[in-house]
This record gives sequence, C-alpha cells and structure tokens, in this order.
Amino acid sequence: MALTVASNYAGKAAGFYLAAAMREATSLEHLTVLQNIKFKENLQKFAASGMIQNANCNFTPVGALALTESILEPKNLQINTEYCKEELLKSWESEQMRAGAMNDNVPKFEDFVIANFTQHIAQGIEDSVWSGAAAVAGQFEGFLTAATGAFAVNGNTIPTVNATGAGVAYTAGNIIANLQIIAAAIPSTVYGKEDLRIYMNWKTYRLYVSAISTLGYAQLYNMNSDYEAMFEGIKLSVVYGMPDDQLVAAQTSNLFFGTDLVSDMAQLRLLDMRPLDGSDNVRIIAKYSAGVQVGIGAEIVHQK
Repeated sequence: MALTVASNYAGKAAGFYLAAAMREATSLEHLTVLQNIKFKENLQKFAASGMIQNANCNFTPVGALALTESILEPKNLQINTEYCKEELLKSWESEQMRAGAMNDNVPKFEDFVIANFTQHIAQGIEDSVWSGAAAVAGQFEGFLTAATGAFAVNGNTIPTVNATGAGVAYTAGNIIANLQIIAAAIPSTVYGKEDLRIYMNWKTYRLYVSAISTLGYAQLYNMNSDYEAMFEGIKLSVVYGMPDDQLVAAQTSNLFFGTDLVSDMAQLRLLDMRPLDGSDNVRIIAKYSAGVQVGIGAEIVHQK
C-alpha cells in the first residue's frame, strides 16, 4: 500500500514548528527575540540622566530623557524543495529500527520529515544573524555585515582595534589581550549588567580556552555542563554564526531578532505529489520572516 503524506500548517499552527526550528539556531538564545512582528516594529529605548533632585515644595523639571528609536523590519523568506518519498522512507525506517519494538516515541513520518527539514531553517538563520546580506537571495541583513549590516547602519557602535593590528588573526597568544581591549571599551553604564555578554564564535572560544589553560587558570577536565565561561566578570556567548577574528560586547536586551509566527504568512506544508502528477515525490514548502536590529548602538562594542 502506498504511503500518502499530507500536512498543511498556517499561522499559529505553522508557528509552532517554525519556532522549534528557530530555537535550533544557537545565536537566538543570546538575543532578544520578538515573535509577532507583522511588518515592522519600532524599537524604543530610553536613557535618563540627572533626573533625581533634592525634595522641595516646587515642581522643577531637571535632567534629560533621551529616546533612541530604530526599526526592525524582518525579511520574508521561503523554502521550496522536493524529495523522493522512497529516500525519506529509508531514513524514517532506520529511525524506527533504532528506537526498538517497545518504543512508542517513534515520530510519524510527517513529523520526522518536518523535524529534519527545519534544521535547514535553523542553519540559514544562524548564518544570516551575524553576516547575512539582504541583497543575497535567502539571507537577511546581519549585525556585522559590512556597510549594510545593523551595526554599520546604526553608525554609533564603539569600534576597538585588534591588539596586534587590523586584520591580524586571533591566536592563543593574543586572544587575552584582545578580550581586555574590548572589555575596557564597554561603557560604564553597561558594565556589570546581568545580561552583558561578549560574543564570539567557537574557533575564538577554543583559542581562549587554550590560552587560559596554558596560563594555568583552567582545569579542562572540570569544564562540565555546569561550567560558565566568563572573562573579567562578563559572560561569554559562544555562537556558530559569527565570523572569525571578531568580538562583540553587548547586552542581550540590546540585540534583537524579529519574526512573525502567528500571521497567515507563516506557512509549513508537506505536499504528496502522487495524487497530482503520479510521482513519488514530496514537496516541502515553508514561508517565514526574519531580521535583526540593535537598540542603542552607543552601548555596543565591536572589534574586528
């Protein structure tokens, strides 16, 4: 008997699967995620100074309240792909055999296909968050993209120099000095905030671990799941999508990722082509949106 596949999700139903896919992009764990942006959203952040005064009987306005506003406009994206049902069935049947005869947690074929397919969405988001370019098909503008990225357009982020010269690659010998430079450049109004992070990719983090172990500051065999990486009291966020030889210091509440998971635009469809053209192919269709933006650029430090 032929296997028939049909799944059609839109709006909130599709959002459930798409949200699960996006959570696989590790960078989003270290950003502020806005899930219900219909078209664009104004990000407003307030900065107050000199407002507290000695009490008296008069009303005397003092101090300043500065409003910083930026716009997050996610880009609409889609995936259209086609697989041979037989190839997918082989992988699904292998999953069933690994689970064992007494295991009731084997996913339905449709769920198995969707779960494996959504990994591509997660990877695409991870790649674009930091270095994506909206001019490239299938990407959205990232934080660090030259000239057009969120940092460049904002224009107020704090640049720092590489300890050993512009464009020089990080090494275990210079990574500590580079971290010290970016930490020293963090504004005093931000330093010490609970959600302050220094962002780096895994290659840079390996160099850092190598450096501190050489200095005798770390016992690598004690770096278990409870270990929390820090530098001078600042937590380190290690993400896959960042380019090599760059560091960013920012609060998670100042770096935004936006999408829309509840509108009808969000779609995820599994279409069996047998009743339509007689083939054994399965088409997978996804529509979603994604984009990033910064809040206050002057509170973000970037080294490259």
